Amino acid sequence: MTILENITAPSNKNEELQALAKKHLLLHFTHADYYDSAPLTIMSRGEGCWVEDESGNRYLDGLAGLYCVNIGYSHGVEIGEAVKRQMSQLPYFSNWGYANEPSIRLAAKLASLAPPQMIRVFFTSSGSESNETAMKLVRQYHLARGDHAKTKLIARRVSYHGTSYGALSLNGMTNIRKTFEPLMSSVRHVSNTKRYMRPEGESEALFTAFLLNEIESLIIQEGPDTVAGIFIEPMQNAGGSRTPPAGYVEGVRQLCDKYGVLLVADEVICGFGRLGEWFGSTRYGLKPDIITFAKGIASGYFPLGGMITSDAVMEPILNGPHQMFLHGLTYGGHPAACAAALTNIEIMEREGVLENVRNNQDYFRAKLEALKVHAIVGDVRGDGFHYSLELVTDKADRTWTSSVPSTEFVATRLAPALFKSGLLCRAAVDHEGTPLIQLSPPLILSREEIDWLVAQLDAVLTQQIEIGFD
Repeated sequence: MTILENITAPSNKNEELQALAKKHLLLHFTHADYYDSAPLTIMSRGEGCWVEDESGNRYLDGLAGLYCVNIGYSHGVEIGEAVKRQMSQLPYFSNWGYANEPSIRLAAKLASLAPPQMIRVFFTSSGSESNETAMKLVRQYHLARGDHAKTKLIARRVSYHGTSYGALSLNGMTNIRKTFEPLMSSVRHVSNTKRYMRPEGESEALFTAFLLNEIESLIIQEGPDTVAGIFIEPMQNAGGSRTPPAGYVEGVRQLCDKYGVLLVADEVICGFGRLGEWFGSTRYGLKPDIITFAKGIASGYFPLGGMITSDAVMEPILNGPHQMFLHGLTYGGHPAACAAALTNIEIMEREGVLENVRNNQDYFRAKLEALKVHAIVGDVRGDGFHYSLELVTDKADRTWTSSVPSTEFVATRLAPALFKSGLLCRAAVDHEGTPLIQLSPPLILSREEIDWLVAQLDAVLTQQIEIGFD
């Protein structure tokens, strides 16, 4: 027996994997308990919208892995064959002054799917890298035009744009920023588009006016000659499926045009069908200068991300002092990754994945809206296949006022109950202290699976209400 066989075929595989993981594997955003006494869930296989762990337990993946397995788990052979063909021909070459066929064809395909004029594509390996790339492009664009003071960026509170240094600076999530501060000093934050908990009687038009006035006031305060770019997600993921109010995206575009600011749409989650369109910008009529993407481009089957922009943005840079975009990544445009993405897009088109979202999004939302019958479901929001439930103990005040703190409720009751029910989703606490349940499943989810998912939520909420919050 070889060393490899000895490792992968033990008498008690799960027990050995538990021990090896806790000794050697550093997990992402995972509590220290998992390195000690708490058992680690080790996933072993997947099919459709479902995954199974090493112990044989089956779960509906209500979060598409990490908002990325858009085509579900059943296409590994097909995408694997595409990767295998590419690996046998050209396993690697960089895009540093060279190209390869998969990266060329994928760039052309993305240009055909993106909003008008968005035709220039730069590849990365992740969403964080994509946003870092966009930050550098924004900076170099203004430098090439002679606007040397334009260095400041605006993002939204509670937003999430990645965990690398620059992307973390964009983030508006205090809980993951503060440990690493000081970060970049040139980022400012404005309000996001959450309607729930806004003042009673405020109209949508007034809310939009408030948001746009705040952005414009900040630009004026900082000095229009110093503001370089605004980063927004078409629908903000962090804080729970925050959709734009009427007139917001048009207003942001107008402000960017008025003050010479580049608008960046972070589509790392919204892109590739999550909202029923190839890009969330299309869904809402957002007209960005730059789009960043990752996750759904290859449905998580291969690490890949990137940035799309226009000739209008690139021409000053390519005709500027350096005559190049001063940025590069070893694995950007990796031929095998691009081959995987091309096949993923082919599958999405062939299987009618976007059509499935469009045909079922209203049904999904209606089923979730029905959960408002529960005393603790305060708000249901989202679009496409991305929804969030905000939980409160006082619907009139829209607050969590229980003697059981929201963080304790989520950690010790809600999250374990959801997991035990066989539903994988995100249970978290909003920055305002209210629990959230977030759902962003594979885009192939059927109505029967929607029914099953909502039935599990219904049962868990009923159970928690019966336990009580005193």
